[in-house]
Amino acid sequence: QVQLVESGGGLVQAGGSLRLSCAASGRTFSSYAMGWFRQAPGKERDFVATISWSGGSRDYADSVKGRFTISRDNAKNTVYLQMNSLKPEDTAVYYCAAPVSGAYGSRWSSEYGYWGQGTQVTVSS
Repeated sequence: QVQLVESGGGLVQAGGSLRLSCAASGRTFSSYAMGWFRQAPGKERDFVATISWSGGSRDYADSVKGRFTISRDNAKNTVYLQMNSLKPEDTAVYYCAAPVSGAYGSRWSSEYGYWGQGTQVTVSS
């Protein structure tokens, strides 16, 4: 079992940066891949990034590649999403998630069984 709590969202101007954090509880955190998703109003929940349990493998949606960086600190049971060069279209509720299997590689939200409550990111133009 993994419990997740996101923080770090807020209002930022276009071109600015934010860093989201996701604190996890549960002894198995370090053995799980982790992911970030986002959901804008009236839209489906979209994949943003994922990272393997060791941090050695990472995958990003094309829309954020080169601007966002996912990382983790297993000693702190925390995964991060550094977001740079933010755009108004990045506005959404951002969720961290862990896959049910714990395995790395999925971009499908249906394969993630553990979710945080979400944190709002708003980028003004």
